[in-house]
Amino acid sequence: MRARYGIPLTLTALGAACVGYATLVEPRSFRLRRVTVPVLPPSMHSLRVLHLSDVHMVGGQRKKQRWLRSLAGLRPDFVVNTGDNLSDPEAVPEVLDALGPLMDFPGAYVFGSNDYYGPKPRNPARYLMEKASGNHGLNGNAPAVGAVHNPWEGMRDAFDAAGWVGLSNTRGRLKLDGGQEIALTGLDDPHIKRDRYSEVLGGPERDADFSLALVHAPYLRSLDAFTADGYPLILAGHTHGGQLCVPFYGALVTNCDLDTDRVKGLSTHVAGGNRSYLHVSAGCGANRYTPVRFACPPEATLLTLTARD
Repeated sequence: MRARYGIPLTLTALGAACVGYATLVEPRSFRLRRVTVPVLPPSMHSLRVLHLSDVHMVGGQRKKQRWLRSLAGLRPDFVVNTGDNLSDPEAVPEVLDALGPLMDFPGAYVFGSNDYYGPKPRNPARYLMEKASGNHGLNGNAPAVGAVHNPWEGMRDAFDAAGWVGLSNTRGRLKLDGGQEIALTGLDDPHIKRDRYSEVLGGPERDADFSLALVHAPYLRSLDAFTADGYPLILAGHTHGGQLCVPFYGALVTNCDLDTDRVKGLSTHVAGGNRSYLHVSAGCGANRYTPVRFACPPEATLLTLTARD
């Protein structure tokens, strides 16, 4: 009897344990990643940038809200938010409460599809089935007929009132406490085809101390354009780091046309004879209908920008 049923029962128990871990434990195991990027002009002092993405706030997520508020203790020089703050149209007040202490620092933001539109239930099996197409994953949520409109305007107004710079197909600048002036160029979300690079052509602004680029979803057309124009650093989110990863192997999907080797963390991108650093945040949330993570804990990143060699 043991020989006949022992292995299936063991596999069933192991599967149940993995499901429980992926739904109850890892999505609440928030981490801070620390990365150094040698990208500043040689004469410039180092800067600390807190990169947040894919908060996907749902009402009642108290532990996530406490963790986000605690990040203000890092005292970054500025904050970059690369979108998808919402996964619940009622959660704007909780997003603003959680990010409130961080809004005391200079900051910039772009929005993602889930800021504009509420998520819809999807068959989780499509997460793996769509791997070959490279189009969508668990957090794929391009708007469709009947899509729920999120009240993103109030969130935008609060960010703007705090002095954060909105960068949806536009440029902006941050004046830091140390006197440095940072030029930023951002695109609206390529995942739902709101990006308009023609509106921000021209490359880095030479009269600023440093220039960088922001986009929610790291589609290759956006990375190619930013890199070819000479931006030394691009920040993005959207991928959730793959969300469901295989230990010792990595991500199976990226939810865009980026390769899985660069689904999260620091890498480089080459286009037009130029090379840019690319940092993709694995994000600190997930779509409310697929609130799972495996071998890819939720995170924020503290980037220390240092002088290049």
